[in-house]
Amino acid sequence: MVLAALAFSGAAFAQTKAPEPDYTLSYNVGVVTDYRYRGISQSRLKPALQGGIDFAHKSGFYLGTWASTIKWIKDAGGGASVEWDIYGGYKGTAGPIGYDVGVLRYQYPSHDLSVSPNTTEIYGAGTYGPATLKYSHAVTNLFGFADTKGSGYLDLSATFDLGNGWSLAPHVGHQKVKNFSPASYTDYSVTVGKDFGNGFSASAALVGTDADDSVYFTPAGKFTGKSGLVLGAKYSF
Repeated sequence: MVLAALAFSGAAFAQTKAPEPDYTLSYNVGVVTDYRYRGISQSRLKPALQGGIDFAHKSGFYLGTWASTIKWIKDAGGGASVEWDIYGGYKGTAGPIGYDVGVLRYQYPSHDLSVSPNTTEIYGAGTYGPATLKYSHAVTNLFGFADTKGSGYLDLSATFDLGNGWSLAPHVGHQKVKNFSPASYTDYSVTVGKDFGNGFSASAALVGTDADDSVYFTPAGKFTGKSGLVLGAKYSF
């Protein structure tokens, strides 16, 4: 009986879950064949290096920072070659609905442009099942367009688990640029992802927009919102 009791208590101890940590800190680095943001190339249709750090508290509060190489500021006559984002917010649930509210600051150090491209947005998102609807509202001028405070971006996306580490993520979004309607447009994409385990993942996305090619173009005249295939690889740890 004593041996049986000891064996039972040992099994129970082994099955006891470790306490949930108060917070998690994660890192990621990656490369893409073209840095597309809301369908528009930020890297002149060329590859970009990217990386970020994320802090998440068990209460739902989170903070993070992310950076990528870019080319569009230099194409506009400025000096910045890096985009640096800082964000924070709160995630929670209300019944079957997940929600996320926060603020995101886009910084372009040493941009040297007459109208600052630095942008701040507040956002709110709701998730039900695989689908997420998100709205982002600019409380500053939007990415260097003058007098565009109050612009908004509506994003509908979904992520479907296909099994064995595969996923499918369709997306459609609309960027409304206040007081400059030629810069407003709709973007869309379909992304296939593969999680290889141990922090390694890869993706392939078909991306396109109906943006005006007289607004979004490179110095060589290439349309930065054109349809294309974007490949990516990332390591998270």
